[in-house]
Amino acid sequence: MATFSTPRTRCSCHFLTFLLPTLLLISYIQNSDAASKQSTTNTAFITTSCNPTTYPALCYKTLSPYAASVRKNPLRLCKTALTVTIKAASNATKMVSKLAKQKGITSGEAAVIKDCIENLQDSVYELKQSVKAMGSLGSAADKEFQMSNVKTWVSAAITDENTCMDGFSGRKASVAVKNKIRSNILGLARLTSNTLSLINHLSY
Repeated sequence: MATFSTPRTRCSCHFLTFLLPTLLLISYIQNSDAASKQSTTNTAFITTSCNPTTYPALCYKTLSPYAASVRKNPLRLCKTALTVTIKAASNATKMVSKLAKQKGITSGEAAVIKDCIENLQDSVYELKQSVKAMGSLGSAADKEFQMSNVKTWVSAAITDENTCMDGFSGRKASVAVKNKIRSNILGLARLTSNTLSLINHLSY
């Protein structure tokens, strides 16, 4: 038997065809707005946290890409800052090691560079130890003592980075070698300083 659609049936089909995309669009807009607001909140948290640091612009530049994963979690922010700093320290170590192999490096420069590499390797180790100490913070019986360990490790890393730069004072290295190494180590030292500042402001 043949069936025929009535005007009312056709009207209902047209209505549903229009309604479904509209509802999907509304849902998409609402989700986009919510995500946008969350992103703004996360970024604002990074800005607020970086303001008390010694180099706030550098702090924001290096940590804002991680705003979505950090959210508004101060502990997660400190761990992220440590991870970023460790990566920078490792890269600086590789850069200085590569420079040591270049032709034209004098024996005096080679000796200073060798000391600098050792300082940077110590810095990487100390920063990694601070990550381990912070990872144990949740289960630590004495959180204040554990945080003191974290700060001590990061402070030691700063000392080693500064020692590396101090080694190039005087006439032990050419201006070109000094400038290349100092520009990298100075950036690292500032990152580490910011990380320590964030840790010092951490409530636990």
